[in-house]
Amino acid sequence: MGLIKEPLDVDFYVQSKPLTQKEREAISEHIRKYKEKIAKQKSRRLSVKKNAPVKLKV
Repeated sequence: MGLIKEPLDVDFYVQSKPLTQKEREAISEHIRKYKEKIAKQKSRRLSVKKNAPVKLKV
């Protein structure tokens, strides 16, 4: 897919339609689940680092 250049004498406007209440709730639910997933991944990384054996240089 290529980049479309806007001609000098033409202006393109994009007007989106407002979201319905159902769409807003679906987006909010998706964001909430994504944040929970990321929080779980971060907590796993921290617990693995804490439980890792310490290597001593001799």
